[in-house]
Amino acid sequence: MNKYMKNYIWVILFVLFSIGSYFIRFNPGLVIYSNFEEFFIEMITFIPFIFIIIGLFDVWVPKELLEKHIGRESGVKGIFLVILLSMLQAGPLYGAFPVAYILCKKGASVRNIFIYLGAFSSMKLPMLGIEIGYLGVKFTILRTLISIPLFIFIGFLMEKLLGSDFKVKDVKA
Repeated sequence: MNKYMKNYIWVILFVLFSIGSYFIRFNPGLVIYSNFEEFFIEMITFIPFIFIIIGLFDVWVPKELLEKHIGRESGVKGIFLVILLSMLQAGPLYGAFPVAYILCKKGASVRNIFIYLGAFSSMKLPMLGIEIGYLGVKFTILRTLISIPLFIFIGFLMEKLLGSDFKVKDVKA
């Protein structure tokens, strides 16, 4: 098996499984393919927009500005800013990873990157509005007040484990 084929073995197996499921009418396989198709279409419509925004952010926001406000020495102000940034964004969680990458590249602290990812996963304003509608204000406030210190703790823990000089390596294809 050549080098390139090895990289795509799971994709090939998925395609073969999907085709086989179609021909033998294997219902779990058809459901898996249907879910894949739905998420793939969502991703294809969302990802280009995210990359355009990330590209503009990379060009327009100077590294020094980001280092000053959410870098290693930013303290409580940096934590507040990344939580605010994560709350104001919308979209699925996979949209947060390119933002986290660019924040890391621009000099944000490891702590603030993990706080951003945690807050993005559960504290976006549209999501909080839906949560209030279904579960009530009291529950949402309580969950948020428990989540924020937890995300901050995880941010500090990851900074301790990874080191404050951690950098994400660029992937070469």
